[in-house]
Amino acid sequence: MSRHQLNAPQTAPGADPFVRSRGAETPPAGGGWADQAAGDGAAWLPDGSEVLLITSSAVLRGEVERIVAAAGGHLRVAADTVEGGRHWDAVSAVLVGCDVKELPPRRRRPAVLVGLDGEGDSLWHLAAALGAERVAVLPDAAAWLADHLSRSRSPGPGGVVLGVTGGCGGAGATTAAIWIAQAAAGLGVRVLLVDGDPWGGGLELALAAEENPGLRWPDLAGARGSIDPLQLADSLPVAGGFAFLSWPAAREQPVPVAAATTAGVLDAARRGYELVVVDVGRGAEPLRTVAWDCDRIMVVVPAQLKAAVAAVRVLQELPPVEAALLVRGRPGTALDSSLIADAVGLPVQGRVPELRAVPGAVESGRLLDLGKRRNVRHFAASVLDWLGDDLPAGELA
Repeated sequence: MSRHQLNAPQTAPGADPFVRSRGAETPPAGGGWADQAAGDGAAWLPDGSEVLLITSSAVLRGEVERIVAAAGGHLRVAADTVEGGRHWDAVSAVLVGCDVKELPPRRRRPAVLVGLDGEGDSLWHLAAALGAERVAVLPDAAAWLADHLSRSRSPGPGGVVLGVTGGCGGAGATTAAIWIAQAAAGLGVRVLLVDGDPWGGGLELALAAEENPGLRWPDLAGARGSIDPLQLADSLPVAGGFAFLSWPAAREQPVPVAAATTAGVLDAARRGYELVVVDVGRGAEPLRTVAWDCDRIMVVVPAQLKAAVAAVRVLQELPPVEAALLVRGRPGTALDSSLIADAVGLPVQGRVPELRAVPGAVESGRLLDLGKRRNVRHFAASVLDWLGDDLPAGELA
């Protein structure tokens, strides 16, 4: 299940939070993002759908009542999990307020943890403890929450979102993410590679694709609400047979993109691609934004004791999704995969080849050339096998 957090989307003073406003006025290739008001019930929750909210907070209740009423749905409110448990399995979605600290046993996980702006990091720690799929910070995430509830009632086909992060600095997560995307694209899978770290220097540098035409993250900074997946796909640059969304490789300070906008972009990516590979990064911001949209996460760890210790710390910041390790190193290294798995507490799914040519290839933008090597393709196959039968990775071996 995918998860994400939502913070304030920089709504203009006096603006209607239910109106899906335009993003870039003139996207280079995909046209404008469609505007739509939440008052149009057909675009939101189908008639008769019921949402369960568990909270004793009158403020949260008022916020969610407004959202569900505007969407044309029906809200059932329970003050605690004992009362809510009687209706839990009969409703289309379960929302849990941030005042709820534990859930009844043997119930499906809540769709969204809802909280209020200003509650800080405690929201995401609580969401991880409860196993919530998403976190919505109200009132700013109102439009997103209504749209999410609509899709949870009648979900369309969606792709797999795979996060790749480093267990320590310099682990090679960007390299691994590029090779995974390249291998999947070689199978004919529709792939998007996403640069999740605004402070990472720009994924496009490693692809030697700075001049490839298409949108970058700052071009999407004004987009809010639901983004059309076809328009997004038509607007993105391509390299190595797959689309990518990068932060610019520039000296200027990165243009901030609100977490709600990031969530909308990744929702559209899920609907528009069969596989979305997210190079998460290791900073606190990407770990609490893009990581929460991932269905699964792979942690790249060099075959070193210090790296394994650092990876344990990173795991504490990840959302509660299925995760596995990718060990980077040569076969026969002193610290083998089984020892690293025991130290970190995650299974090892594959080994990233230790190639002496990688540092030079990163600097010169030749990583895609190295991705054609047999040992790299074998590594990518082990990752794609982990994602399931929808991706025929066996042909890569």
